[in-house]
Amino acid sequence: MIDEPSSREKLRVRAMRIHQLSLLVTLTAACFITSLSTVAAERPNILFIFLDDFGWRDTGYMGSDFYETPNLDKLASEGMVFSDAYSCAANCAPARACLLSGQYTPRHEIYNVGTGARGNAKHRKLLHVAGTDTLDPKIRTWAHQLQEAGYTTATMGKWHLSNDPLPYGFDVNIGGTHSGGPPRGYYPPHGKAPGLENTPKGEYVTDRLSEEAVNFIKENKTKPWALYLTHFAVHTPLNAKKELVAKYEAKAKGKLHDHVAMATMIQAVDDGVGRIQAVLDELGLTDNTVILFFSDNGGYGPATDMHPLKGYKGTYYEGGIREPFFVKWPGVVKPGNKSAEPIIGVDLYPTLCEIAGAEMPKDQPADGLSLLPILRSEQKTFGDRPLFWHFPAYLQSYQLWTEQRDPLFRSRPCSIIRLGDWKLHEYFEDGGLELYNLRDDICEMTNLAETNPQQTEALLTKLKQWRKQINAPIPTKANPAYDAEAEAEAIAAKSKDSSAGKVKRRSKNRGKNAFWTPG
Repeated sequence: MIDEPSSREKLRVRAMRIHQLSLLVTLTAACFITSLSTVAAERPNILFIFLDDFGWRDTGYMGSDFYETPNLDKLASEGMVFSDAYSCAANCAPARACLLSGQYTPRHEIYNVGTGARGNAKHRKLLHVAGTDTLDPKIRTWAHQLQEAGYTTATMGKWHLSNDPLPYGFDVNIGGTHSGGPPRGYYPPHGKAPGLENTPKGEYVTDRLSEEAVNFIKENKTKPWALYLTHFAVHTPLNAKKELVAKYEAKAKGKLHDHVAMATMIQAVDDGVGRIQAVLDELGLTDNTVILFFSDNGGYGPATDMHPLKGYKGTYYEGGIREPFFVKWPGVVKPGNKSAEPIIGVDLYPTLCEIAGAEMPKDQPADGLSLLPILRSEQKTFGDRPLFWHFPAYLQSYQLWTEQRDPLFRSRPCSIIRLGDWKLHEYFEDGGLELYNLRDDICEMTNLAETNPQQTEALLTKLKQWRKQINAPIPTKANPAYDAEAEAEAIAAKSKDSSAGKVKRRSKNRGKNAFWTPG
């Protein structure tokens, strides 16, 4: 006969089982927390700071001798700086469409700001390709992909691609409309711009967007987020931040930069970046946040200078399309790294997706490459990869400025290719070709098209093959309003002004031997 266990023994067994169950729950919870931490580390937050009309040398780390950007400079020093980073277009709307879609202009067909003809009709030999002014909502943006992967997404500031950015993959929109500039300037009232209706009187819109960014980060601190902070700055109108004017009026002018209003606008951006970084530190998010910094096109010619680069916003010379760009990613990107690999705006789509662990969309063309192999120092170059630009339209000249192919237009219809050190321009009105070796001639002063016909032909063949492959439209129809005599007279008048010294020239000591590398 087996004895029944005593009451004391029953209690001891029960206590042991409870202890084992408690231990199991604790271990399970610990594993779950570890798993969440691992997932969080693999899914970093993303802060994408995207400026408007911000030039290649408009930060301190890129060499400005007047503008002040200590917070951006610090972030750049903690990540990888790219010296040869390009926008996909020389002005706002097409550059942004390429960035969001990951596609070159012939795919989404946004070629210019608006679809109307630009410049004097009498000076345009061809009928431009109008394209569209709205990003096709069927195109899946990188924001869609991040949103689908579990990220809370926000856009704050300039949108410019439709009336409302929310259908394009964003959960939050502050200030984004179809407008290309700040809503009624940098000071309120801001009309019906979403989220800016109640901006306090006298508050600078750049400061408001930075504060909205801080609020978004705080509200989403426990889950993955992606913030597209697309400042209106430094797009015209050049509304100085009033509190900073006296400081820059008293500051000695630099040889490169000296524009007071522009300096205040840039400092407002940088101060906001410092405020955001302080909040990331405070919340313990710094080590799990990737920061990217970029601009949509070259600087505004009348107010800044990209020396030694030729050109500015609206031209397809280097000053119009080469941009400041860096990526800070703690634990992945080594601080102080630099890359001279040519990269371009469409590369950011696959880069952002890979950072977030998001899939690229199926059955949608993508023209870029992920930058992660370079960011992780797994490779230094993509090899012989060509970069392309296609602009089948016109963009009129500034009133009294040079550094463009002719005095009447910053750009006429053209296609561009860069491959290695070589860059070829092709202009459709006259078949003009310009070939430059950017290693020897970063200023694009010496056209080698005739003296190096072999290289010219090789690049032109690749450019034509690309246009055929991507179905790029080329303007061929003659413009019935064109007046060759009127055009010649206008060019002569502009040339006369230039000879008389009435045209303000940027970078007086620009020359074919000038060269600069980021410090």
